[in-house]
Amino acid sequence: MQTRRASLTDLATALQLSPSTVSRALADHKDVSEATKLRVRQLAAELHYQPNQLAASLRRGRTHTIGVLVPHITGHFFPQVLDGIAAEASKSGFSVMIFQSNENAAQEKKNIELLMNSQVEGILVSLANTTTDFSHFELARQHNVPLVFFDRVLDNFKGDNVSAVILDDYQGAYQVVSHLIEQGCTRIAHLTGPRQLNIHRNRHQGYRDALTAHGIAINEEYIAQCEMSQQGGAQAIAEMLKLPQRPDAVFGSNDLTAAGAMQVIKAHGLRVPHDVAVAGFSNEAFATLTEPNLTSVDQGCETMGISAVRLLQKILNPNPDRLAQPRNVILKPRLIVRESSQRR
Repeated sequence: MQTRRASLTDLATALQLSPSTVSRALADHKDVSEATKLRVRQLAAELHYQPNQLAASLRRGRTHTIGVLVPHITGHFFPQVLDGIAAEASKSGFSVMIFQSNENAAQEKKNIELLMNSQVEGILVSLANTTTDFSHFELARQHNVPLVFFDRVLDNFKGDNVSAVILDDYQGAYQVVSHLIEQGCTRIAHLTGPRQLNIHRNRHQGYRDALTAHGIAINEEYIAQCEMSQQGGAQAIAEMLKLPQRPDAVFGSNDLTAAGAMQVIKAHGLRVPHDVAVAGFSNEAFATLTEPNLTSVDQGCETMGISAVRLLQKILNPNPDRLAQPRNVILKPRLIVRESSQRR
């Protein structure tokens, strides 16, 4: 059975001292005699006493803790973002509490409430793909809890204590589709996710604008909103391969859908990229393990995490010498061309 942790009161009772005297002794206060300090320290060591840092922080009005809420911690993207967050937070003396919503809006709301009750100094959050009610974020804003959204963000959600770090998803998608067109592809399918999320909405718009800019008509039959998974991509492309004119390229809004599409394309006896070129988005670790290797867009994961912490620090410690401090950071995408899309 786990024993109860020794408290300041336990020390005071055993030594027949007041809790305030014990506290001052542990803090090496000059008003406490050296003999008393020695007695207190010896007993504290015997009982393995550890001060309650959270309570002490609350008395000072600071907890030095950042809350982080992500949709999941699988794959490559979010773990890498979390690495950046943890490293930058540690440099500033902050601890990090991490929660995941599992792409569930109700869990996301519950986690926000838990983080607020834990007295975190700010929250870094990436939205669940099922979130349509944003009242829990409004509650955090009203309670002056700084919010920094990253990757999946709320459009038009502003305030002095709200910031965002995003990738230029539109430009990333535009680059991918332009690359596929340069390879001679004209019937480019797009596997997209839920449009309420900025990332899929912007990637889809980049896809459409790239086609238009290159004089290629948009065929709605080549656009499928599907689950952002390997199975979702596989099911979507299987239907498109039944069309009288099948696509000659596929752009997945993430790498999982692109990988699923690639498997089905090959299962139909078609060659990648010669018959159907394939590209994804996110540059997951498995992109170099597929056969052929998958063309994708790198999102600068760790940079996104570092930038999110730095934005939070600017909210918590505003610089009075600057009239207007940057509230948003837009990262540049990087297209990584691999074998799955190279036809020339």
